[in-house]
Amino acid sequence: MLVGVTTARRRRARGVAVFLTLAAVLVVAVLVLRPVLREPGPRPAFQMPVACGETWQLGTYPGHDDYDVDFFPLDGASWGRPVLASFGGTVTVAGINGTLGERTPSNPDGPRGTGGGYWVKIDHGGKWETQYLHLLEPPLVREGQRVERGQQLGRLGSTGNSGAPHLHYEQRRGWEKVEAYFGGAPSGITTDDREYTVHRTSRNC
Repeated sequence: MLVGVTTARRRRARGVAVFLTLAAVLVVAVLVLRPVLREPGPRPAFQMPVACGETWQLGTYPGHDDYDVDFFPLDGASWGRPVLASFGGTVTVAGINGTLGERTPSNPDGPRGTGGGYWVKIDHGGKWETQYLHLLEPPLVREGQRVERGQQLGRLGSTGNSGAPHLHYEQRRGWEKVEAYFGGAPSGITTDDREYTVHRTSRNC
């Protein structure tokens, strides 16, 4: 009789333990998935990632991927131009994407690298983020740092898989690329089914 009671108690204890474990897993799943499933917030008031008042060429080409924007200055030297935060946020990546290659101002035709070279990614909250690739040198910001709109992130270069000094730029909503907007207006760079360019003037003041 005592053996039967002990066995029943053990079964009940195991049942309680399993229930508590499942409840804990459910709580963790809710905590993890809730921010992932939440709808993105409103689009931040992004500005162009270059100096106020400057007019730049924005372009794309076949195979560049939809909504990817390449920035080229229309006047003056390209190498070393300041790359600025489009909006305030927290730096989540500041490092190297792929390999750097050897293209520099003194060796502009050196071997290409792979990927984005020196780059920065910023979380703007509400599941919005921006990315800045092919910087000339290590970023001027670090992971976890809070930055403000217009703060310099680095300098324009040609690291990674880049044929000439330029800034590769992306805006992402819910971690999916979308058409970049600047000052509330669409950039005009959408599909990559053809090569085309537009001119836009920065209001990142």
